Formats: sequence, structure tokens, C-alpha cells
Amino acid sequence: MPSTPGGESLVQQALAKNRLGIPSVIFFVLTAATPFTVIAGVVTTGFAMTGLIGIPTAFLVIGALLILFAVGYVTMARHVNNAGAFYAFIARGIGRPLGVGASWIALLSYNALQIGLYGLLGYTAQGLLLDWFAIDIAWWVLALGSWAIVAFLGIQQVDLNGKVLAVLLVLEIAIIAVYSFSSVANPAGGSISFATLAPNELFGPGLGAMLILGILGFIGFEAATVFSEESKDPARTVPRATYLSVLILAVLYTFASWAMTVGTGADNIVERSRDEEITVLFNLAGEQLGVAMVNIGWALLLTSVLAAMISFHNTTARYMFSLGRERVLPAALGRTSQRSSSPVVASLTQSAIGFIVILIYGLGGLDPLVELFFFAGTAGGLGILMLITTTSVSVVWYFWKDKRGESSLRTRVAPIAASLVLFVVMYLAVSHFGELLGAEEGSPLPWLIPTIFVAAALGGIVWGLVLRATRPDVYATIGMGAKAVLSEATPDDEGTEDKVAEPAGMGGR
Repeated sequence: MPSTPGGESLVQQALAKNRLGIPSVIFFVLTAATPFTVIAGVVTTGFAMTGLIGIPTAFLVIGALLILFAVGYVTMARHVNNAGAFYAFIARGIGRPLGVGASWIALLSYNALQIGLYGLLGYTAQGLLLDWFAIDIAWWVLALGSWAIVAFLGIQQVDLNGKVLAVLLVLEIAIIAVYSFSSVANPAGGSISFATLAPNELFGPGLGAMLILGILGFIGFEAATVFSEESKDPARTVPRATYLSVLILAVLYTFASWAMTVGTGADNIVERSRDEEITVLFNLAGEQLGVAMVNIGWALLLTSVLAAMISFHNTTARYMFSLGRERVLPAALGRTSQRSSSPVVASLTQSAIGFIVILIYGLGGLDPLVELFFFAGTAGGLGILMLITTTSVSVVWYFWKDKRGESSLRTRVAPIAASLVLFVVMYLAVSHFGELLGAEEGSPLPWLIPTIFVAAALGGIVWGLVLRATRPDVYATIGMGAKAVLSEATPDDEGTEDKVAEPAGMGGR
């Protein structure tokens, strides 16, 4: 059996092929976005924080921006097939050192997003058990229960994870639909208002914060490319799954947030969001549908969070796997299970990180909702926004000298336009980051978190340069994905070209 320079068989470094169709990839993407959590939490936070009622329209605007970004993104995906996604795109588009820097930001961001959800699930489950059954179990114990489920599924076949997510997502969207149509059928004041859909309601002092919160609701849409190596016909699956995911989320968020304003009345949504916070949606359901439907909603909120944890775990593990396979990180991370073809070492490593963080927060008496879920989730969202913006630039760079048979719209017009808009959003995100965190005046968090990401990027760039100087064979395969173990690249292969030598033993070095 052929082997890599490190001695591992190729079977141990290959993800499963042809396992995921378009629906399965969409399930991974949509569950990562946690639609129910976004509608119950992000939407009401947006109304309360900004004082603007145009959030339903903002979701349409953000959806249009992300589709614009996706035009170049999925076009490049046809030429770069790698579970490392952002990391590989930036490495192949702008350069390997920056690609390694991006990979460190990606690992920090996805870990923060995934592990932060343990805080939300544990906190919510603790409150529900106390209310429903008068049973008081520590949040971190409940978080460890969900951790065990995620850890188990993480080393199973990817299509099994997809089936689990399909069931959870259908239930999640079903309850959103029931709540939303109920609000439309029971409008405040007896008449349906479309005031919150008026474009002029978008503008005001809180516009920047509103756009950023809206983008957080779409985090996960980019993951279709992460599963490209395991997809059936990636050239068809990845773009369709990406476009459909953004479109579904934009329509779902717009309808559900508008329906919420119909139920409360457009003039009352801001005040009620400030007073009731996440419970606005459930209080509306209680007024319209009764206590049973409220309890079902809370239970499905937990399954929504669980589904997101499963999805983010798979995404993060594949990032680790791709970096291990290319030996940017320890090669052991690039091994897969011969039984399930899952990235078993990377998955177990991700599980170990989650276990340690839960114990630190639980035994340290830290707040799981604010200090784990909210801070980690917001920080992770900022990191992903940084990666999306840099990836958009890398698409432009990748196709600049050679369009590779693609149209100018896909390689020039759309990517450049998306990059310009994303830089504006990035500026707004950083300048309003303190407001998003709800940090008190003088708090170090608004500058500390962006600084950590910048430091991670610089550390990754330095490591990339060290690899170039000391391990040119490893450096040459950065961003190549499966080609990193099937062939050896020329050491001077920099930037965008796929200069791959013959495999060892067939005329190569």
C-alpha cells in the first residue's frame, strides 16, 4: 500500500468520498447557523441594542452580500478542493505564510463558536430542568452530557452525522414556522403591519451593530467547502449547497423576525426586546398557542444548539485534519479512521479541548452564558468575518493573472465588489465591537479579542516562514489538500499555481 513520507498509509489520511449530497451539506451548514437560536436571541438582541426595527430587511441585505461573496468563493472551490477551506483558499490565493496565519485564526474561531455553545446548552438545560422537574443539576454536568454525544458522533461516518442533523434541523425549522405563522395569524392591534420591511427603517445610529449581528446569524454558510472532499460531485454540490443555504437562511430570518414584529406590534418590538430579551418569542407563543407549545419550543432550542455543536465539531476537526495531513500541525492530526474515514485524531483532539474548557468554567464558577457562550461566540464570529474578508481578497488574487476559463463576473466583478463591502463591514465590526459585547467603559475586551486574532495570524505567518526555511517539502504542500499526500510539490511553488511533481516512485523526488 502506498505511504506518505511519515509512513502512514494513504487510507489513514483520506476522508470518505462521495458520502454527502446537496441536502446533507445543507444540513451541516444550516445547523451550524443555529436558526432557532438566532431568531430567539440574536434578533431580539438586535432590536434591543440598536433601537431599529429594520432587522428583517437587514437579513435580506446581508444575504445579498453573502451571495455576492459566494460567487467568487464557489468558483475558486472548483479549482481548490480542500477540507481546510479558508486556509487553503488564502494559501493558494495570496500566499502560504498568510494561509497558515489564517488557519490559526480559523482554529481559534471555530473552537470558540463550538465550545461556547456548551455554555448556552448547559445554562438553558439547567434552568428548564429546575422549572419543569425541580431538579437542580450543575450546568457543566449537563454540558458534559452533550459533549459525550458530540464526541461520539465526531468519530462516526460523516453521513451518519448528516442524518442526525437532518432530523434536528427539520424539527427546528418546524417550530420556527409554527411560532411565526401563529404571530402572523394573531397580529397585535388586529392588523398585519409591514412597517419593519420598509428600507428606510434600516438606517440609524445602530446600523453598524445591526449588520454585524445579522452576519453572525449566517456564520456556518461557508462550511460547504469544508465538506467538498466528502461530497458527491463537489463541482455541483458545493456551489448549490452554498447558494441555497444563504437563500434559505435569509428568507427564514426575514420572515421569522418580521412575524415577531407582527405579533408584538412594530412600535412595541424594541421595548419588549429590552424588557424580555430572549423570552419574547416564547412569551408570544405562550399568549397565542399555550404552555405546551412553549415547552416544546424550549426543548427544540436545546436540540438546535446540540445540532450546531455537532456541525461545528465536524468543521473544526476537518480544519485540524487538513493541517495535520499537510504537516503544518502534527501529522497525527491528519489520520482518519479505517472504519469510518472520519478524521479521528483531530476529532478526539477537538473533544479533549472542549472537555477541558467545560471543566475549567464549571469548576472555576465562571458564568456559562456570558463568559463562555456570549463572549466566545461573538469573538468567534469576528474571527470568521476576518477570514471571509481575507478569502474574498484571495479569490481576486487567485484569478488575477489567469481566470482559468471562468468569466470576469465570477473572477473580477463579484469578488472585488464583495471585498470592498466586506472591508466596510469589518471596519464597523471592530469599531463597534465593545457595543456588541456589552462591555463596560474601560473594559479591555473590545481591543483584547481583535488583538488575539491579529497575534494568532502573525504567529501563523511566522510559522509558515519557518517551514519555508527549514522544511521546504512541507511548505510546498501547504494548501494542496489530498495532493499533499499523493504527490510532492516543487519547493518554489508559491501562490496560485498547481505545480505538482510526479508521485514518489513514479519519477518524482
